[in-house]
Amino acid sequence: QVQLVESGGGLVQAGGSLRLSCAASFSNYLIGWFRQAPGKEREFVAGISWRGTSTDYADSVKGRFTISRDDAKNTVYLQMSRLKPEDTAVYYCAAATTMRVHTMAGAYNYWGQGTQVTVSS
Repeated sequence: QVQLVESGGGLVQAGGSLRLSCAASFSNYLIGWFRQAPGKEREFVAGISWRGTSTDYADSVKGRFTISRDDAKNTVYLQMSRLKPEDTAVYYCAAATTMRVHTMAGAYNYWGQGTQVTVSS
C-alpha cells in the first residue's frame, strides 16, 4: 500500500526554522511539497526528482527552503528557514510517477495527510 506520512510541523516564531519530513512506503518516486492556508488554494512549494538530481521551488520560498531526500530511508525533507507568518499553512507531501517536477497538484498520484505549520509574528 502506498503511504506518505508527514511530520515535523509545529509553532515557530517568525525568523525561525523547521524541518518537515515525508516518509514513504515506497521508493523511486518524485516528491513534491504543497501547502494550503485557510481560504486559499493548495500551492506548490518545492519538488525533487526521484534521483534527487532535479529540484524546483516556488518563488516565494526560494533561498529560504531546501528540499532533499534520503533514499536509504525513503524520506524527503523540507528544511524551512527564515519563516514568515505567510508561510502558515498545512503542508502536504505528494508523490508522482513522472520524471520531471510538476508544480500542479493534479500531476501527483499520492498524498499524505498533512502537517500544520504555524508561524507567529
